[in-house]
Amino acid sequence: MGPPGSGKGTVSARITKSFVLKHLSSGDILRCNVNAQTELGLLLKSCIDQGQLVPDDVMSRLILSDLRGMGQSSWLLDGFPRTVSQAETLDDAYSVDTVINLNVPFQTIKQRLTSRWTHLPSGRVYNIDFNPPKVPGLDDVTGEPLVQRDDDTPETVTRRLKSYETLTEPVLEYYRSKGVLETFSGTETNKIWPHVEEFLNRKLPSVHRGAA
Repeated sequence: MGPPGSGKGTVSARITKSFVLKHLSSGDILRCNVNAQTELGLLLKSCIDQGQLVPDDVMSRLILSDLRGMGQSSWLLDGFPRTVSQAETLDDAYSVDTVINLNVPFQTIKQRLTSRWTHLPSGRVYNIDFNPPKVPGLDDVTGEPLVQRDDDTPETVTRRLKSYETLTEPVLEYYRSKGVLETFSGTETNKIWPHVEEFLNRKLPSVHRGAA
């Protein structure tokens, strides 16, 4: 859990590298559908471009379909659930035993996201402030142009954060009341990560730990 741009993708990648869990990112699922330009993908793109969250029933159906395909594997969800309705739908199907919340100030996120540029074909992301491309405006691997995604413009970022605050904060309370929520606060992913890793080393059975 965490606002858009809080570092969920980076932390998730580190978790799946250090622990034996399958990673399922709602953002990746959405982008696959948008890139395929399916009927569903066009609906999703319209929501994303306007800074709106995808309808609960659509998002839940996409995620649960992928989870069913994982069989008995343990998994890590990134970017889902974002509403209490989605959380309840997930709970009806699976038992969620740990929820990690990245608490990053909105001002930090606004600066981070509006400095973010993407190589759309690969999904590689650069940040002008701390992870710039070797050649300004071009992807390091292919040399193709980078673009600023529609949902990373300042106006859309503000709308996305407001939507998050309104809809997702209650989800944190939902999981807090169940006793499964653990919050990590900070402004830099590299400083938050060691605390997340230490917590998971205590929380997860040894069978779920891999080589860091």
